[in-house]
Amino acid sequence: MSSNAPRWDLSSVYSSFDCAEYSRDCRLLTEKIEELMARTGELTRNLCAETLRALITAWEEAGEYAENLSAYAEAIYTTDTRNERARAEINRVEALKLPLGKAAVEFRGALASKKERVLSLAGEDSRIKPYAFFLAEMIEKAAFQMESGMEDLANDLCRSGGDAWARLHEALASTASAVWDAATGERKTVTELRALANNTDRELRRRAYEAELDAWKAVEIPMAAALNGVKGFAITVDKRRGWDSPLQKSAFQSRISEKTLAALISAIEDALPLFRRYLAVKARLLGVEKCAFYDLFAPLDRGEGFPGQARLSWDEACGLVADCFGGFDPAMADFARRAYTAGWVDAEMRDGKIGGAYCTDFPLAKEARILCNFDGSFDAALTLAHETGHAWHHELIKGLPRALSHYPMTLAETASIFAETLVFEEALKKAPPSERLKRIDGSVKDSCQTLVDILSRYYFEKELFARREYRELSAAELCAMMLDAQQKTYGDALDAEKLHPYMWAVKIHYYSPSLPFYNYPYAFGQLFALSLYARGRGDSSFAGAYRGLLEATGRCSAEDLALKAGFDITDAGFWTRGIGVIGERILAIEGAPA
Repeated sequence: MSSNAPRWDLSSVYSSFDCAEYSRDCRLLTEKIEELMARTGELTRNLCAETLRALITAWEEAGEYAENLSAYAEAIYTTDTRNERARAEINRVEALKLPLGKAAVEFRGALASKKERVLSLAGEDSRIKPYAFFLAEMIEKAAFQMESGMEDLANDLCRSGGDAWARLHEALASTASAVWDAATGERKTVTELRALANNTDRELRRRAYEAELDAWKAVEIPMAAALNGVKGFAITVDKRRGWDSPLQKSAFQSRISEKTLAALISAIEDALPLFRRYLAVKARLLGVEKCAFYDLFAPLDRGEGFPGQARLSWDEACGLVADCFGGFDPAMADFARRAYTAGWVDAEMRDGKIGGAYCTDFPLAKEARILCNFDGSFDAALTLAHETGHAWHHELIKGLPRALSHYPMTLAETASIFAETLVFEEALKKAPPSERLKRIDGSVKDSCQTLVDILSRYYFEKELFARREYRELSAAELCAMMLDAQQKTYGDALDAEKLHPYMWAVKIHYYSPSLPFYNYPYAFGQLFALSLYARGRGDSSFAGAYRGLLEATGRCSAEDLALKAGFDITDAGFWTRGIGVIGERILAIEGAPA
């Protein structure tokens, strides 16, 4: 490994857009979709275990080719949003995938039309039994789709509608910048500016925050157009599909009931005074009257208990994550080391690369890749752990049939946050006394984001959907809505004059036409992961049980999976117990000297 943050190697997936394997798989995608259509027609004429099993296989194969090709094109594009060839290939793959949308509609429709017989086979025939949950979910989803021709049109229009608006956001967010040094003309991208929020120098944080707001201000008109476009498209199409609300659709996609979602949100709302108390203590320790938004990520460095944050080299961060995983599960640690040495991570910050982090997988190559923006901080190491948790999840299910390995957002975030928790807790045990409180604060700071800030994003998106149903919203209105959401959650714990009105532009999660409310799954994942960690602490056999839970995430609802672990997630008390773990950490910070 290099001591510098690396770029990833995609050659084991495809060597380039021009390689023979990429062209072959583009051709095979078309052939697999045609086979899926043919198998669907056969099922309607002759439904038996053999035709049903063949149909499921055809669905899986078509989906794997589509995902592999899309993930590759997106991986090239997100590391260089100026790459015109990558943008063209994204469009090409979308065009190739277009018939798959129609095929999927007809596939679900065919299953629904023979619901009783399909479910009977799923309960009786050993070849179909493993797919019982998948088939029931497909039949349920069939109730929320238009007739085939309309779905085909909607999918086609999405290429130049919702998806195109989302790509505009990516392009703007990855290249937006502001002048940093007027004397030299130096500019910094918003990704670089946001990274400075972790700096110990408050004046530097303030400068970065103000420059970031200037950068977003410069692109607010196209950003607002992109958000209006994405949400307007989603509202129109999903109404025609029969969804009562975006929240109903989101809960279905998350494989939770609206009762569970309400319990989660209620528990977070009840915990707001706890986090406001934490932010008041943080302001005291930082030596300020009240925290500004740019203080949320500030490392505490006042007094002996809070030294300045040491920087980690890339090698040190990789070693830290792998070693901490090893204390829980040696197999997980071995996987992490392999991923880091095999060129699976793109961690270098650079112009044209999107901000944030994500993990993507390539089902044909049976490999994952991690994108992050490594700045040498302990937080960056936790981000690496988070995304490696996603990759480990993929590693555990990569040998399963596709229909048994598709998991919801809520459980995806559980895997990543559990991995992040492992690193935090293990690193805390080994930290010298002078580091402990700083790291505890880092954990609480992240929890504040995952719960309080996520709640503000949830409030904002609810209001956004409610208003966008009737008209487009200006950038000024979006900013006002975001400020209102932040004031509702942070309350008087933050300086009302120094909030972040452009968080609607920062967060890519708002810009997916197919995934409404991709915010609360992070809160779900954090609290569920904390409960799992507490359950398994000190139990050497839990690593195997945890692997079993991750392997089962594609075969049941989140609620049923929780029951396997002994949890009732429809009860707000479950979520409150998870918040209690964070409360213990806040107590440790409250006892720190000013």
